[in-house]
Amino acid sequence: MEWNTYVEEVVIKETKEKALWKEDASLKSVPQLVQDVLSENHDRISSKDEELDRVLGGGIVRGSLVLIGGEPGIGKSTLMLQVAVQLTQLKMLYVSGEESPHQIKMRADRIGVHSEKCYLLSETDLSRIFQHAKKLRPNLLIIDSIQTIHSQHIESAPGSVSQVKDCTGQLLKYAKESNIPVFLIGHINKEGSIAGPKVLEHMVDTVLQFEGDRNHVYRILRTIKNRFGSTFELGIYQMRYEGLMQVKNPSEILLSDQSVDRSGVAIGASIEGNRPLMVEVQALVSPANYGTPQRTATGFDLKRLHMLLAVLEKRMGLKLGAQDVFLNITGGIRVDDPSIDMAVCAAIYSSYHDLIISREACFVGEIGLGGEVRTVNRFESRIKEAEKLGFSEIFLANKELSNKEKTKITLKNVNLLRDVLAHLFG
Repeated sequence: MEWNTYVEEVVIKETKEKALWKEDASLKSVPQLVQDVLSENHDRISSKDEELDRVLGGGIVRGSLVLIGGEPGIGKSTLMLQVAVQLTQLKMLYVSGEESPHQIKMRADRIGVHSEKCYLLSETDLSRIFQHAKKLRPNLLIIDSIQTIHSQHIESAPGSVSQVKDCTGQLLKYAKESNIPVFLIGHINKEGSIAGPKVLEHMVDTVLQFEGDRNHVYRILRTIKNRFGSTFELGIYQMRYEGLMQVKNPSEILLSDQSVDRSGVAIGASIEGNRPLMVEVQALVSPANYGTPQRTATGFDLKRLHMLLAVLEKRMGLKLGAQDVFLNITGGIRVDDPSIDMAVCAAIYSSYHDLIISREACFVGEIGLGGEVRTVNRFESRIKEAEKLGFSEIFLANKELSNKEKTKITLKNVNLLRDVLAHLFG
């Protein structure tokens, strides 16, 4: 060490390229007149799953980014693995940040379908995933799950808001520039929404929600957002040991064996997505012997149940203030369609008076606060579904309908809830 021997050295920090995926730097967007833009149909890939194709709007769109959310253990990974192994003519890359390839292989063996073009990768580093994708050139990329993927350019833990947002943006760029569809599996939080920033749902092209009760075998795949199709579609699956099985006719499965007559049971004609669905409504009304009456609804909105109970007490004279009321939609599904209001009221009235509703009658109609029956949309498809299942009469409110329609089922046009109950029980 000597005096005046220090030399100043300026350290320049190298800037890293933030974009992990870089396919073609020459791609540039230019302004175009709206009349000069060519209209073209989206090139779709069939997933060999009719329920999934229906929800996606006809198939998987090339270059699209699809987000599938749902509770743990609901069947998201099983559904995506089935799609990966069923598309035997395409090269698939299934990336898992939660399970090892051995665990995924065990699930594939249980499903019983194998593919020679399905590649498994256990990786959480996004840059390495892109390296493998660039080398493999898959026709479809599946990420399980987006909360486990991290980028080295973001100084935060995997699953954080910044990590999820940045990784999704890089995957979106990869999907658009390579024209390869990408499926993202996402967890949900306690409120039931997809974990991560809300902008995540705005970035992707399609958002699917996998719903169902783990104590029941039925699962519903709903469309929350779809840039390439309708948001009113849904698919229904049945969870078995060998995987998720498509339910072709859910109405027949959701209606239990009614060989034994019992009170408190009514059949409602609902619409789930774009398909008609006959659901069984069960009600139990009993005296409240333990103080405050209980109000419990499974598969139905509890606040709407309170409103219907108030209508029955005010308009029909039922003394429900000292009664426990339990309502259940069979099959473990949740119905938000107000057209089953009439079936709910009929089931509650039937249980209150211990009267049996005819097994050949079904109901469709929304109940207003005045006890009136309001018409609902798409009643033609509901009538056809009821006729196909062997019902002999259907109660609904529509003046345009008459028995002159080409149908074998008897149409009962009603205006008030009182008319419905009077026809049923006299």
